[in-house]
Order: sequence, then structure tokens, then C-alpha cells
Amino acid sequence: MKRELIFRKPYMNSAGMLGFSPDPQLEIPWDSFGAFMTNPVSLRPRQPASQPDCYEYPGGVLLHSGLPNPGFTRVVEKNSVRWNKSALPIIVHLMADRPEETRLMVSELEGMENILAVELGFAPLLADDILMLTLESCRGEMPLIFSLASDQVLSLGPRLIQEGAAAISLAAPRGAFPRSARTTAVVTGGREWVSGRLYGPSLYPQSLLLIQQTAKLGLPIIGSGGILAGKDAETMLAGGALAVQLDVILWKPGPIN
Repeated sequence: MKRELIFRKPYMNSAGMLGFSPDPQLEIPWDSFGAFMTNPVSLRPRQPASQPDCYEYPGGVLLHSGLPNPGFTRVVEKNSVRWNKSALPIIVHLMADRPEETRLMVSELEGMENILAVELGFAPLLADDILMLTLESCRGEMPLIFSLASDQVLSLGPRLIQEGAAAISLAAPRGAFPRSARTTAVVTGGREWVSGRLYGPSLYPQSLLLIQQTAKLGLPIIGSGGILAGKDAETMLAGGALAVQLDVILWKPGPIN
């Protein structure tokens, strides 16, 4: 029997913000959370980017990390006991570019305690057919949240929900800067670029509009993007979001005001 996706409280962290399991020593308002989202996990280990970067620009930050992790088996070995003992239900974020590998990971997670759902993230520009094949391969008891790029939410989201996905979430948009943007030097000829995920308040109006459009279609949507205060999250919930994911706001210790 398929489990329902129910959040006791509407807040959670975005993948990549707080590690692989909740740390009670962090100054995070855990009492406001309805779930904990792990860092992205791949079947095989991934090394950090050769030049990881966090680039601040007016309106936000670009984060380039390479999504490092020790691989699914090691993540489970190290964190499964913590997940089971956690006061918060756990959502495991899986890198899901290969349907057959994703199916193996989801199948193992289905037998574990206190796993509320799996969020599936995908590489940029991956074909819609791969996402549909992933849903077909992984559909079972575990609720599946598909983390979609903004241009896929309205085009592919309805089909995913109709075929059995539990919810849609908003993947962080991507951007790029020349590395020389950190300096006043003029770069000529070949230019080195850094690309990565974008976070910050400049994303909020676009995210809010997409939430409203998706909710009008009756699709379960988890909001994110540009939330820097509690009122931003509440507005997104009022706009139709099932829950909201918090990202860089969590870098500031203390309550979400």
C-alpha cells in the first residue's frame, strides 16, 4: 500500500543545506519543521568540485559544490540509526539521473524506519522521458517527490502526478559567472566560468508565481526559492504550496522571523 505524504508542519530544509541527518546542536528552529531533507545522495561516491565556490551577487548567491557525498551505501550505514531516532521524519534526496540505479536506492529505503519520502533530483536538461521512466521504475510504497526545473513544473508536473508521483518541488535554478567577476581584472581570450545553483531573494517573485500557477492546476507543490523571512514562507503557503523548503535563510542562526 502506498504511503501518504503528510507534513505535520510545513517547513523543511532544502537538499544540500544541513547535511545528511539532523544535528540538534545547530541553531535551527527544529520545532517549526515537519521533515528533514538530506543532502543529495548518489549511488556511487562523488568528490567535491575541483574548485568549489560560493559567489555572492546582488540578490543572492551562486553555490558550486559538485554535490559531494560518500555514496548511498556509506550514507545509509552512517545515518540510518540517526534517521530512525530522529524526532523529524526524513526525506532522502537522491540523484536520479539513472532510473535503474534510482530504483535500487528507493527499494532499500522502503524497508527503513522513519523515511517519509524520497525526493528525486535530476541533472539539467535531462529528457522528460528519463523522468517518466524513473517514476515507472520506482513507483511503489514510498512517496516520490520530483524536484523539477521551473520550465518542467507546468509542462511535465501534471503528467508525473497523474502517473503516481506524490508531489512536485522546485529545483534551484542554475546560473554562471566568469571567475574573473571576483576581481577587477579584465579577462581576454579564453574565459573560465563557474556554474551552480542559485539562491536568494531575487528568486522569490518567480517562485511565488510558479507556486500559484501550479496550485491552480490542483497539483501538490512544495515551494522554495528566495525565502528570507517567515512572512515569505507564509505567503508561499497561502499561495497554494503544500510545504516550503528553506535554504540560505538557515545560514543565519535563530528563529525564522
